[in-house]
Amino acid sequence: MEEQQFMYGKDTVVQTKEGRLRGFYFRGVYQFHGIVYATAERFSMPERVKPWEGIRDAVSYGPVCPIEANPVPGGEVFIPHRFWPKDENCQSLNIWTSQLSGKEKKPVFVWLHGGGFSDGSSIEQVAYEGDSLAKNGDVVVVTLNHRLNLLGFLDMSSFGEKYRNSVNAGIADLVAALEWIRDNIAAFGGDPSNVTICGQSGGGGKVQTLLQTPSAAGLFHKGIIMSGVHTTSRDSDTDHRPVILRTMELLGIEPDEPEKLEKVPYSRLVEAFRKAHIEYLKKEDRVIVWGPRPNDWYLGDPTVHGWCEETKEVPLIIGTVFGEFFDHDIFSLSRDGAADRMKEIYGEDADQMAQLFAVAYPEKSLTSALALDYACRPAAVAFAKKRALDCPGKVYLYQFAPSFEMNGPMEAWHCSDIAFLFQNVDRIPYANVAGAGKKLEKDFSGSFLSFMRTGKPAESWGACTGEQTVTMVFGDSMRPVENLDREILEIMGRHVKPLDFEGTVKYMLLSSEKEWFY
Repeated sequence: MEEQQFMYGKDTVVQTKEGRLRGFYFRGVYQFHGIVYATAERFSMPERVKPWEGIRDAVSYGPVCPIEANPVPGGEVFIPHRFWPKDENCQSLNIWTSQLSGKEKKPVFVWLHGGGFSDGSSIEQVAYEGDSLAKNGDVVVVTLNHRLNLLGFLDMSSFGEKYRNSVNAGIADLVAALEWIRDNIAAFGGDPSNVTICGQSGGGGKVQTLLQTPSAAGLFHKGIIMSGVHTTSRDSDTDHRPVILRTMELLGIEPDEPEKLEKVPYSRLVEAFRKAHIEYLKKEDRVIVWGPRPNDWYLGDPTVHGWCEETKEVPLIIGTVFGEFFDHDIFSLSRDGAADRMKEIYGEDADQMAQLFAVAYPEKSLTSALALDYACRPAAVAFAKKRALDCPGKVYLYQFAPSFEMNGPMEAWHCSDIAFLFQNVDRIPYANVAGAGKKLEKDFSGSFLSFMRTGKPAESWGACTGEQTVTMVFGDSMRPVENLDREILEIMGRHVKPLDFEGTVKYMLLSSEKEWFY
């Protein structure tokens, strides 16, 4: 008898602590979309969902958090996206699982989306679909939405106790989601005592933040940071109050009436805030970079403030992509042109850099050395070393370094690893690398799945120490390399500028004067 491919009915109903939910079953995977895990007033901490009677449908993705700029499709062949209706009541999550009961106790994989702390959603990228990983990896996959930008990270604390933690409201949403998972995931076949949180780019930053949030301790047990450690601290110290006061003035709100900001339509609020922010930038040459801020709830960047004692024992995988943000035009250069460009960048160190690169990446051309990342890699290595000093044997480092065929050779770029983790190579055209995509998918995703189950990614993948780093390099094969790029990074540090978050925000903000925003 052929297995039923689709079900939607009494066999796809799950009892949660708040009430019953009906999802659907398709090709071996039960799916629940748009489950509301919390509610919140604007700028306030999230609250638990109130119980309900009857059965609620969970077959439609929930609204995504509004973002400050209208998304403009572009480069979809590199990072295929989806766009979705927006609403600031966006605290929802999605679940994929191959079995429904409280007996299986599968590892739980919680995905925190990228986009910094200002953009993105749980379904923004096609590669985020969780059915393949749930079915093939035998894990429960959860993706979630939470508040972003000024909805999740505006510091209103100077306007009263009510807003004491508004600057971390978006992270408080994540804690609320993890609490919901703790209380309910067993009904979806998951093990609440084996939860791995994972995020890429801004999602990796969220993993870092949760590691420094005492109220999140015990809600997750392993962490994966993908391209999410950068060369500058995420803890911006720019004072939000002057920009907020000017925003209120533009909206006709008195300084002693901050609660009125809670009712202004998002589009009007964003437009007024944008104008006030530009004025502040031109006057003070400073900008607000959205993200968490240290207080008595969030401890701050661990490389600055030290590690949270409650999460010190959490094992971590930390890694980067070979190229991250490189200029794709470099691959039009001849070998001589690449050598000339190397000399322009590295001067008298160019020959040594070329030699070191050839040893570290023997399968790659000299041109590829021009694509080598300096935005994330040095910070990731430094973070792994510092973490390993306090947690010996529990930090693992990787480099995602395949070559793609994209109108000629192309190195891995920011986000190109996600499809391989989620086992979604078949969905993403570029990921089918000359027939080797499936092998890379098996190596990359398989290592991460091993980590979710056991806390160790692969037998050959050694942990970092404070002195030595072991990097698992993923390409045509997977190979562990001790101190892969120590000397390379030292040379790059003398010649390449680190990523400038504030500079990027300044540029984007000034560009918004040309109708870049709503």
